[in-house]
Amino acid sequence: MKKIGIILTVMLMASISCKDNKDSKEAPADVSEAQPTIEMADASFSSTSTGAVYLAYQELRKALVASDAAGAQKAADRLSQALEDEQGEAVSISTSMADTSDLEEIRNLFSDLTASLDPLFRESLESGEIYQQFCPMAFEGKGGFWFSDKEEIRNPYYGDKMLTCGKVTEVITQ
Repeated sequence: MKKIGIILTVMLMASISCKDNKDSKEAPADVSEAQPTIEMADASFSSTSTGAVYLAYQELRKALVASDAAGAQKAADRLSQALEDEQGEAVSISTSMADTSDLEEIRNLFSDLTASLDPLFRESLESGEIYQQFCPMAFEGKGGFWFSDKEEIRNPYYGDKMLTCGKVTEVITQ
């Protein structure tokens, strides 16, 4: 009986932390903005190429938040062009993202992309902050990480279905 109570408590906590905010007055993220600029990010990097990768990644994240598959494909294509040859895994993932119009497949690949870009962002950050965020509900409860330029949670794995599901797990600074 105690196990059932514990399970119900965990389920209730997950439900509350990741509830669907249909009553919220928040509008979905606008990804119709012009090309991203350095001013978008509150982070600077040791190389301009890493800065370009970070900006393209943020554009991709915003397209996923808006559940915009076409926008995500375009952002993934820009990201693959910004990446350098020695970042082969990230190039391969972003190219695969640009080649599919399946939003769920793009979201799955986004998790892999985030993991492959993690060392690049951490090692190259010179100033500012990057927010590592996590949704415990993504991928059938396995969870998924992403990087954001803002502390506010905007979930790329569920978009407006669970826009604010997640939490900041780390603020990366230099």
